[in-house]
Amino acid sequence: MSTPTTQIILGIDPGTVVMGYGIIRVQGQKVSLVDLGVLKPGKAKDGIKRLQIIHVTISGLVRQYKPTEFAIEAPFFGKNVQSMLKLGRAQGVAMAAALQYGLPVTEYAPKKVKQSVTGNGNATKEQVARMLQTIFKIEESPDHYDATDALAVAFCHHLQSGSGWKPPVPVGKKKSTTTKGQRDQWAAFISKNAERIRK
Repeated sequence: MSTPTTQIILGIDPGTVVMGYGIIRVQGQKVSLVDLGVLKPGKAKDGIKRLQIIHVTISGLVRQYKPTEFAIEAPFFGKNVQSMLKLGRAQGVAMAAALQYGLPVTEYAPKKVKQSVTGNGNATKEQVARMLQTIFKIEESPDHYDATDALAVAFCHHLQSGSGWKPPVPVGKKKSTTTKGQRDQWAAFISKNAERIRK
């Protein structure tokens, strides 16, 4: 009987103020948490210095844990061009650090990560974190959702290999028993009473 191949996946949630990382080990059908946490390049006032911190830290994680795969969340498109530019730079530097060590790099859209982990592409960060706490039996609540977001990226990458795992019930969704007509009536009610809906 052959020994199952071991994969170590490093997942990154990019950011220039706080960047999350999550590392999992996959051996056969067994998936386990190796480490997760955050680095805080935002402590440095200079933007270039922040990028250096990201590169040095990612390089250190690669040398320490020797991942075989690198997955990172793709920047979302927002209205703030400056924020998008900074986020893109952070992502690029993190990817460059991985490529420097010969790691295959894969990026995933935020909705893809949420859909893979929770079954709901619009799940909140809290819902993603709770699902991961259940999957990996994490007892402590995260200080930063950046860490659990990064862990979600790593787990999403594993799921894309065709593990067949599915969340028991999609987070934030219930099986619908309403007809199309009832859904249309409900949509019309929400449209007319938007001010009454809590946000």
